[in-house]
Amino acid sequence: MDSVSAQDIVDTVPSSLLVLDMDLCVRSANRAFYRTFAVEPESTLGRPLFELGNGQWDIPDLRRLLVEVVPRDGTVEGYEVGHDFPDIGLKCMRLNARKVFRPGNNVPFLLLAIDDITGEHEAHDEAERQGRLARSIVDTVRDPMVVLEGDMTVAAASRAFLRLFGDEGGDLIGRSLYDLAQGQWNVGRLQELLARVVPNDAALDGFEIEDEFPGLGRRIFKLNARKVHRPGNHVTRLLLVFEDVTEARLLERHRDLLAAELAHRIKNSLQIITSFVSYEIRRAAEPCIAGYQAMQARIGAVAGLYDVISRSASLGPVPVMPYLEGIAGSLRSSLLGTESGVRIEVQAEPLAIVADHAVTIGLIVNELATNAVKYAFPGGRGRIALGVGRRDGEVVLTVADDGVGLAATAGSGPASGKGSRFVEAFVRQVGGILATASCKAGTTYTIRLPTTILAES
Repeated sequence: MDSVSAQDIVDTVPSSLLVLDMDLCVRSANRAFYRTFAVEPESTLGRPLFELGNGQWDIPDLRRLLVEVVPRDGTVEGYEVGHDFPDIGLKCMRLNARKVFRPGNNVPFLLLAIDDITGEHEAHDEAERQGRLARSIVDTVRDPMVVLEGDMTVAAASRAFLRLFGDEGGDLIGRSLYDLAQGQWNVGRLQELLARVVPNDAALDGFEIEDEFPGLGRRIFKLNARKVHRPGNHVTRLLLVFEDVTEARLLERHRDLLAAELAHRIKNSLQIITSFVSYEIRRAAEPCIAGYQAMQARIGAVAGLYDVISRSASLGPVPVMPYLEGIAGSLRSSLLGTESGVRIEVQAEPLAIVADHAVTIGLIVNELATNAVKYAFPGGRGRIALGVGRRDGEVVLTVADDGVGLAATAGSGPASGKGSRFVEAFVRQVGGILATASCKAGTTYTIRLPTTILAES
């Protein structure tokens, strides 16, 4: 340490340093000073501070501080100077001064440290500008927004939020989100999700809360949250947006009720039609009965769809399992009766079909199962299995029986009938491929369908 001079230490300091005597003449300067202000020692050493450059330091307040305050109080901290300096342009400098004494002779002098804080000011000004811009954008957005600190206290709120949940006085700032609006946001699941947004960089989308809000009545709000950074200091905060979806949700519920009512009425109308067909079957001549029964089964298949819709209160996706169960029930009542030895079973994965394709799928199943009932069991006993599931990136629909096979029914079976042509047309309509396998142990129809028929493919 003894071999290290004070000048060596001073030259390693990143701040510009000047040593002034009590007459404010420059006695020494470090390398950072010469580098920052692009000057040479010859034009600096021995000259009064206020004559350096083009007189940029000759500022009345600075002169007063160095002449009066420092000798009296010993220090000046954080004095800022803005000036267009020769060779380096417009800069902002922060000055700190301290009265010290030279070791050995107790002679006082002034140590002046100068830091270029132009970048800080520019960053601060830019942050302020961006903040004002962001605030203007937020205040023009219709949906209420709040910015939350890590502890879920309100750091800022948009005008829309204040209009709905607070007042223009800004009394919400600093309060916990979970204390607002009589605690409507104090929901365990919401707290859990919001707690993940900042540390895990997760997003919160579409979380809905329905409650009675003071002054608003019963409302439904959809919440979306994102992590954001505060300009200038990179403080992480959370932006929470509230979308009032009350009207849309009430319309959806009303629509679903109307859809269920409509489906229920259609189902009842179709059941009335099947009753008329049953009446005609009892009066019809033997050659006509099979045709009436096929018609009754087809109507029943469509009625089964509307029965499922009426019970789900929606015109949306149709769940496969109850839909096929309904078709099987219609076949039992129209073609088999309670004493029949033919069983119809359903084995389906928990899938849902797009409503636009449901009728076509139902008619395919109805036609193939009807053919099995009519031709596969001359002995009056057997089993028909209706199945739907995913396989190899497709949806596979199967209608299988353990009857006598197509060879035993040649000429009278489905291969040459209208039912077969209906099935082929329906399969093409939904973009499927039909394959048939038959032997003495039964027949299996396999329809490979695109996953686009599913509500979520």
